[in-house]
Amino acid sequence: MTERPAVPGDSSFDNTPLEPALGRELPVQRPGWRRQLLVLLAVAGGLGILALARWLAAIPSLDIVLLPTVSGPPTVLSTSIPALEPMVGRAPIVLRNADGRELQVDEMLTERSPRWQVDDTMRAQLIARQEALAAVLEGREVFVEFRNGIEVPVPARPRGYGGLGLLFWPLAGLALAVALVGAFVVLARPQGRNLLYLTVVLCQAATLLIIAVGSMRGLGLPAGFATLEPIARMALDLATGAAVLHAFTLHPRPLPHRLVIAAAGWLPVLLLPALAHAGGLQQVWWWTQGTMLAQGAAALATISWSYRLEPNPFSAVLRRLGFIAVGAFALVTLGMAAAAGTPGPPGTIAAAGSLIWTLFLSSLLLLVPFLSRSRLALRELAMLAGIGTIAISLDLLFVAIFSLGQLTSLTLAVLLALGAYTVSRQWILNQTIGAEVLTTERSFEQLYRVARELQKQPARYSTLVAELLRDLFEPLEVLRLERDSPRASVVGGGAALIVPVRGARGGSRPLSLVLRFARRGQRLFSRDDARLAERVVEQLRRAVAYDQAVERGRNEERLRIAQDLHDDIGARLLTLMYQSPTPEMEDYIRHTLLDLKTLTRGLAAAEHRLSHAAAEWKADLTQRLTAAQVQLGWSVEYDRDVRLTVVQWSAITRVIRELVTNALYHGHATRVDVQVMLAGARLTLAVSDDGDGRDPQSWAHGLGMGGVRKRVKLLAGEVRWRENTPRGIVCEVLVPDFQAPEDDA
Repeated sequence: MTERPAVPGDSSFDNTPLEPALGRELPVQRPGWRRQLLVLLAVAGGLGILALARWLAAIPSLDIVLLPTVSGPPTVLSTSIPALEPMVGRAPIVLRNADGRELQVDEMLTERSPRWQVDDTMRAQLIARQEALAAVLEGREVFVEFRNGIEVPVPARPRGYGGLGLLFWPLAGLALAVALVGAFVVLARPQGRNLLYLTVVLCQAATLLIIAVGSMRGLGLPAGFATLEPIARMALDLATGAAVLHAFTLHPRPLPHRLVIAAAGWLPVLLLPALAHAGGLQQVWWWTQGTMLAQGAAALATISWSYRLEPNPFSAVLRRLGFIAVGAFALVTLGMAAAAGTPGPPGTIAAAGSLIWTLFLSSLLLLVPFLSRSRLALRELAMLAGIGTIAISLDLLFVAIFSLGQLTSLTLAVLLALGAYTVSRQWILNQTIGAEVLTTERSFEQLYRVARELQKQPARYSTLVAELLRDLFEPLEVLRLERDSPRASVVGGGAALIVPVRGARGGSRPLSLVLRFARRGQRLFSRDDARLAERVVEQLRRAVAYDQAVERGRNEERLRIAQDLHDDIGARLLTLMYQSPTPEMEDYIRHTLLDLKTLTRGLAAAEHRLSHAAAEWKADLTQRLTAAQVQLGWSVEYDRDVRLTVVQWSAITRVIRELVTNALYHGHATRVDVQVMLAGARLTLAVSDDGDGRDPQSWAHGLGMGGVRKRVKLLAGEVRWRENTPRGIVCEVLVPDFQAPEDDA
């Protein structure tokens, strides 16, 4: 694990306006004026929409809904004008006002979006028809002529708020919401990349407002709207593509040659609308769609380049969303182009296609600042808008390629899109957003493993926590930050996760772990991940506290036992020694008192230095073997003087004593050699004698040998006996991973 005193404020931590700066304390910024300004912008936007609605409501219109037909003029589908209600189902042929202006009624009056007309001639005719309709409605009275000479006079009245239609208010509200999200991002962190994001969302908000105006009920648009709409939407769409490309050169990291790439993206925004307005650009729709697809491909190449330079998961998620958006736009373009060559183009379906595509792109833009949060409603909205875009595109393709009826093709397209949504919904969410929550089973297995390790090595708490988080989230990098954090938090828009490790432990220095780029840079951290990390660390912290409490209880109990042995048994043995009838009995009791003193001192001490323990072992064996007139060979080697826990000291002490006792009383040895060696984490203990023992494989393991095996197993080691040369027995104890407290820094 990489250790750093601080984390530099590189690009990966500048992806969200809500992040704290790592490695340095920033002054707390009071959000009061920002919140107030955002509220003012919301109120101003709402008032602006109301002003737009009031202006549109004052424009004269005819509340007639026309139904296009395959052959012949459209018929009246519905109307709220009493004089025209008997004419429902009939086809009006001419609209005429009192000033003598008249207009032929055809299917072009039902289409409101010149921007998505593929053919230049058809677009010019549609614009001319809508402007002529606006001129006719300027009169005080309009005459609607039907076949057989029937003419119905209808007064030209203002549209009114009721004539704005059902789609106007939701689309206007969505436009305001999109614009406010962009304003929030810029206010929270004003910087270049967020200004580009604001540019994108404002372009989409303006497009939604234009679509809202075109969705009004009945006949009649504001004068000049049809002329302005294709150029305005063309400029807005091209500016959206250029701003996205420009943002990808800066975010999540600045790229080389970014100014050249950005200039190449913005150049069509300046040239194409000007040429189209001046009439110097032919095939305007193809130029617009082709340029936008080229901008999309360049943006995908740019974000892929950024990911290769630094595997930031934010880049990976943006690349996935970019592929989906460009693919959906290409599918809509293909469907519109295919439907343009068929007789009787389905204008209402084409208009719905452009609307749903705009809703899809807007939902993605709303989702981007909140990728690391559980915004299920936004994700579902984006999914449904994407599925709707696919359904509309398939409908247009079915009509154009297979010559299916509109109802048949629409039904088939909807069924296919819903089937794809049902089967692959969760997979698409996980793959695009990359924020799936880890499974409980996997988390529990990892937590259980680390908890077991923590019981053996409590001093390695921070290291084991880092290993656990690395196993759970698979980050590319784990950094140590010498700073306490109040809670686990996601920063960098999901690029990193800060997890406090020692902040709540008394007496320890503050420490936080910074995990960067989850799942090897393929996944964003989410708030669910932050909550999971907090729970994991809390459980491990409780495990450490529990083990410490148990160890304190053990120490207290050992001290009590040692004190009782010293005060009670020691005093009685001392009395017996003074009252012993023979010198041999007095000497035996004196040796017993020395053994008791060694035992109580070992129980009372929490830790023992290896050098001190070795000296006590040698003194104890020397006394015992000298009394038995047996020679002692002693050898101790260690590369560092480690501290032994009570468990380790007690196990090694009893193993040595038991092996020496066996050599004396069962082997009748005249010499015993003891070798202790600690090299790194490998502990080796060998006790050999020259006694009568042979063929250890045939021995029956009684309490003595069973106790030796049990104590060695407690140290996670192994023990084996073999014959010595030329006589006697050798017992070897090997502990390959002898973890002493000093090793766990």
